[in-house]
Amino acid sequence: MAFADEYDFDLLKNESEKLVVEELGYQLDSYKDEICRCNECVVDMAAMALNTVKPLYRVSLLGAQYAAHAMYDDAYAASLRVAVSRAIEKIRKNPAHD
Repeated sequence: MAFADEYDFDLLKNESEKLVVEELGYQLDSYKDEICRCNECVVDMAAMALNTVKPLYRVSLLGAQYAAHAMYDDAYAASLRVAVSRAIEKIRKNPAHD
C-alpha cells in the first residue's frame, strides 16, 4: 500500500485559497480596464497570487476559524490584496492564450 493511501490527506486544506478567490472576485468586480475573464486567465491569476501569499493550512474546523481571522491581521490582508492585484496585472499583460 502506498504511503498516501494510509492517511486521509483530504483533511488538509489551504484556507488562503478561499481568501485569494474572494479577493480576486472583489478586485475583478471593480476592475476598470478591459481584461480577459476566461476560466484559464482567472485561474492563472489565483494560482499566481497563491504562490506569493503565506499559506494557511488546516486539518480541522478549528483551524478554519484561525485562518478566517488572518484577514484581520493588517499585514496578511495587505499582502493578499497586493498579491492578487499583481497577479491580475501580470495575467492581463501576459495571458496564456492569444
